[in-house]
Amino acid sequence: MKALVVAAQLLAAAVGAHAAGSVMLTGTIGSRAILIVNGAPPKTVAVGETFQGVKLVSLQAEQAVVELEGKRVNLRMDTPVSIGGGGGTGGGSRIVLPADSRGHFMTQGAINGRPVTFMLDTGATSIALSADDAQRIGLDYSKGQRIQISTANGMSSGYRLRLRSVRVGDVEVYDIDAIVSPQPMPFVLLGNSFINRFSMRRDADQMVLEKRY
Repeated sequence: MKALVVAAQLLAAAVGAHAAGSVMLTGTIGSRAILIVNGAPPKTVAVGETFQGVKLVSLQAEQAVVELEGKRVNLRMDTPVSIGGGGGTGGGSRIVLPADSRGHFMTQGAINGRPVTFMLDTGATSIALSADDAQRIGLDYSKGQRIQISTANGMSSGYRLRLRSVRVGDVEVYDIDAIVSPQPMPFVLLGNSFINRFSMRRDADQMVLEKRY
């Protein structure tokens, strides 16, 4: 038991002060899991208990299910997971997006450091946002390339431009193609100009994106 706790502490040192919204399963002691949350020292947590906002839902073998802000995520041993739109340093490489009740993959994130709500959309060529959202986050899209885009009301003028940075959880990518549309949109579409920077797989009710290098 002591050796297992020491090993977990060494793993905590290895990952350092991990980004906000990050959780890792580093070991088990009987029916308790050893979790590292947001870079804090490892903590043993029983099923049903909550540590730093992360609730342990179930535990078996080398896997656990945790819940954070109403989202459930599967953890595998020694694999850090960035959940949703936390802060952090932007140095992460893995994003896990749980499906909502409608089967959509939604998450909070940021464009050029300003908060937005994303929906993963593999059918969108690039990141797409409304002119209203662009104005709200201070994006001067009028300097972009003027293009014709198809909307629900027919053809309309939009703008293609490059975003300085796009962030989800502790994962950040740079110089991303985007389109600004005059049509109102309830969220920003996280399209293929972002997705293509990752390998992507479906894992039950989660979408897992691993950053390409």
